[in-house]
Amino acid sequence: MKTVPLYVRRVGCALIFGLVGASFAAADTPDTRGATVSTDRVEVSYRNIDGFAEMKRLHGVRTDWLDELSRYVAKRAARNVPDGARLLVTITDVQRAGQIEPWHGPASSDLRIVRDNTPPRIDLNFRLVAANGAVLKEGTRQLRDIAFLSRAGYHRDEPLSHEKNLIDDWLRKDFGPARR
Repeated sequence: MKTVPLYVRRVGCALIFGLVGASFAAADTPDTRGATVSTDRVEVSYRNIDGFAEMKRLHGVRTDWLDELSRYVAKRAARNVPDGARLLVTITDVQRAGQIEPWHGPASSDLRIVRDNTPPRIDLNFRLVAANGAVLKEGTRQLRDIAFLSRAGYHRDEPLSHEKNLIDDWLRKDFGPARR
């Protein structure tokens, strides 16, 4: 079964609809949500996915966005990692912008309503390690943007646009402008 969920953004009194992406469901498909993504410079993993704020609100609904988020973090972070170093990122919690409002009816299970009182947030731990194993930088971050609807973000009409902007802001603050 293929579903095409909608992304809805509230602007004043208007709602703007956009495509989030496709979701595929199969009864015998193994659960690979949030699988570790690893490149030569970056590794992205998750801790306790079922405990994420987003998962508690979704009650088992689509999780393909986890893989898209992992790939995005790995791709963007690779541009900031010095040659010979490796960045290890563990995402410990995610609350996506907006929420699914099931009281709008059965067709709304893939409909996400984004309002200014439902900002995105991502919690993560990271460690930047040199080729010789020395830890160059490490920390825990709580990424937040309460003015997320007001900003002119780079990923404006993309799936996970608000979450991607959080990641971009974090990388700029902790690692400076992209080198590649």
